[in-house]
Amino acid sequence: MNKITIKEADKVEIVVMVDNYSDFFLSDTDVVKRMRVLPPAGPLSEPGLSFLIKVHSGPEAHTILFDTGISGTCLLHNAGTFARSMAVMLGKVSADFNDIEAVVLSHGHFDHFGGLPAFLGQVKRRIPVFLHKDAFVRRRFTVNQELKVDMPCMDEAALIKAGADFQKIEGATTIADGLVLLAGKVERQTRFEKGTPGMEAMIGDEWIPDPFYDDQGIAVNVRGKGLVVLGGCSHVGIINTVKHLRKVAGIDKVHAVLGGFHLSGNNEKLIDPTISEMKAMAPDYVVPMHCTGWKAITRFSREMPESFILNSVGTTFIFGQQ
Repeated sequence: MNKITIKEADKVEIVVMVDNYSDFFLSDTDVVKRMRVLPPAGPLSEPGLSFLIKVHSGPEAHTILFDTGISGTCLLHNAGTFARSMAVMLGKVSADFNDIEAVVLSHGHFDHFGGLPAFLGQVKRRIPVFLHKDAFVRRRFTVNQELKVDMPCMDEAALIKAGADFQKIEGATTIADGLVLLAGKVERQTRFEKGTPGMEAMIGDEWIPDPFYDDQGIAVNVRGKGLVVLGGCSHVGIINTVKHLRKVAGIDKVHAVLGGFHLSGNNEKLIDPTISEMKAMAPDYVVPMHCTGWKAITRFSREMPESFILNSVGTTFIFGQQ
């Protein structure tokens, strides 16, 4: 594995466009700016994930969209609502949905790519979409031995026609002028993170337990703070994802870990070792979302109280220079 130099960012703004949870009454801090809008406006929630990310380096700034949730309905509604939020109107948050210059997809599941057609229809221009080449594989999940349900797949041709300029990657790479690191295929380093039981993929000519070769996270290196790591569903494991990005970047310090940790359902048995490993990495902030599951989220809140932040749709996290 080759080390990749990732440029230092002065600041990164991460706006949660889509997540499972919404709460009007959570408080702000220096790091956290909640979505506050005049009634009856408000964000929508759905069991998907999407981040609007603006990275600052001196006078330079780049804005990307990481995942798109399940539906354009939720994504575009929340984008419009966010633009009218108090944090934006008062200049505390500068991220702008209209400035998106590239899209990154964490993996090929519908709750992360479903809003892409509507997004492309709104921007009405060709836009780079970075993803692992295996994000297009056929997938299904097992209900029982007699019933296996096909999952939605991306229609590559239709998305290209709509404006997607697919950039298929395998290994780690950078975008946004070297300020954002894409993991590519994540190296498996832990013994306990073994994917998602019941998920299958068509690899070659046969159905096999889904190896999730396409599952990737991203990282930003914030000056004087360390890595800010974002996961999608982290089917390969959030610990594997963080360790991989640390190794690729050659940076041990982790400032924040956000995203879906996939610790619900059959993966609840992974809660204990995941929290143990997360404590050892000692991020300043940990923000479990989406598929992490309520049981795991509450465990993080109890066992890492100084680091834990409860997410809500529309929240902006600001790491770095204030």
